[in-house]
Amino acid sequence: MTLIKICGITNKDDALYAASLGADMLGFVFYSKSPRYVSPDQAKDIISSLPENIKTVGVFVDENPDKVKTIINECRLDYAQFHGNESPDYVNQFKDIAIKAFRVRQGFNKDMIKDYKVYAFLFDTFSKHAFGGTGETFDWNAIKGITDNYRIILSGGLTPKNVKEAIRKVNPFAVDTSSGVELSPGKKDHDKIAEFIHNF
Repeated sequence: MTLIKICGITNKDDALYAASLGADMLGFVFYSKSPRYVSPDQAKDIISSLPENIKTVGVFVDENPDKVKTIINECRLDYAQFHGNESPDYVNQFKDIAIKAFRVRQGFNKDMIKDYKVYAFLFDTFSKHAFGGTGETFDWNAIKGITDNYRIILSGGLTPKNVKEAIRKVNPFAVDTSSGVELSPGKKDHDKIAEFIHNF
């Protein structure tokens, strides 16, 4: 069964609501330039209130690896998602808790993932202006076949209206949404979360 990841969590209300409806993973953005940024202290407070079965993911963009390790330990994160231009050597030091994100555009080279030894790969839509949360989809055919050999988290413009089709076409390990279930950046729309989760 495809897992559900709700990303860009910034408050307890949204986190607990998503968890209560059956979200499997919640994402916390530690990239300070993101409108969904949370401090480690904020994330730690939210995470401390979650049920134990909810997996937590910290999102980082070209961050100092020692700082990443500190935040992982302080917040007790289950996974670290790397959404920047991190090299295989950088990412592979995190091994089984690493999720490497790739932003897909025309001409995407699938072979570039081979040197990464990670828990999962996340595929999002390329944008010159943002590292994620654009609300735009990409051509899912660009990653065709990758699900046969790797855990794939599909992201990029997923909404309650297209998530079912996305799962049917891509067969990902998990689906990831952020802007697709928001009222505004960092504030979730609970009706959209419910619709997204129940549309499977």
